[in-house]
Amino acid sequence: MKAIAFEIDGPLRWADAAEPVAADGEVVVEVAATAVNRADLMQRAGKYPSPEGESDILGLECSGTIVSLGDGVEGWAVGDEVCALLAGGGYAERVAVPATQLLPVPEGVALADAAALPEAVCTVWSAMRDVPAPEPGALALVHGGSGGIGTMAIQMLRAAGWRVAATASAKHHALCRELGAEVVIDYREQDFVEVVLAATDGRGAEFVLDVIGADYLGRNLDALALDGAITVIAVQGGTKAEVDLRRLMQRRVTLRAMTLRARPRTGGRGSKAEVVRQAREAVWPQIAAGDVRPVIGARVPLAEAERAHALMGSPEAPGGKLLLER
Repeated sequence: MKAIAFEIDGPLRWADAAEPVAADGEVVVEVAATAVNRADLMQRAGKYPSPEGESDILGLECSGTIVSLGDGVEGWAVGDEVCALLAGGGYAERVAVPATQLLPVPEGVALADAAALPEAVCTVWSAMRDVPAPEPGALALVHGGSGGIGTMAIQMLRAAGWRVAATASAKHHALCRELGAEVVIDYREQDFVEVVLAATDGRGAEFVLDVIGADYLGRNLDALALDGAITVIAVQGGTKAEVDLRRLMQRRVTLRAMTLRARPRTGGRGSKAEVVRQAREAVWPQIAAGDVRPVIGARVPLAEAERAHALMGSPEAPGGKLLLER
């Protein structure tokens, strides 16, 4: 088998790799496509290692066809077209996947395009599932609205009844509006706090989905409504921030932080298995109905992953997901 190999801060190489074998409860998927996530760039830089016992190969999601089944797998068969949430291993010709992390390719979605769904859908679903349903007119603020997570968040929040504001560079504003963002903010030229307060008659956003972290925490609080919630899902702007707890108490703020990759495979509400099950139940019908769709910004051959990583880290990075296709 071939897979993308790397050394910390070294080049990506299309090289020989060990053939995956389906353990109990697993299947092996012949990969049609995978997607580039910022976590892949962090892992390559030595800042986000794979969880213990999981593949060290890059790639947190894929789509493809089941080619073998381990013992105890039910409900899936060789030849089924699937997409999957991974803890690693997607940048390869084949990958072993727990059957509990498989999803069917949604109706109306091409097999390769389905690789753009698992990580984004499951991340956004985990971030928003415990937030109270929106009252009429309630606003959600999505940072990084043009990225793989952001484009999915705009759609899923709109489908759940939220008004959506999104921060993005000016060149991606049209995409954010097309996906349903009512308010789009140029984070380089505008103060998102002022824009959000103006759009809500001074009330603020009831929910903030944040990928920046420390640099935005204080301003997110400034933009937040009473009884509002902030969920931090990435820390592109740093990991350490100082906050006045009395301010959180007075404004009755719910502050959450979460990650998906480190969750256990099984074991209850916080497990990957349960998140995948809930996402399939809640979001897959929305995809079939056309209310939510994968947004593909660019397609690059898997063997040319180096070029894809350079594109993602550049000012020319496209909106939506960057797919690596076989």
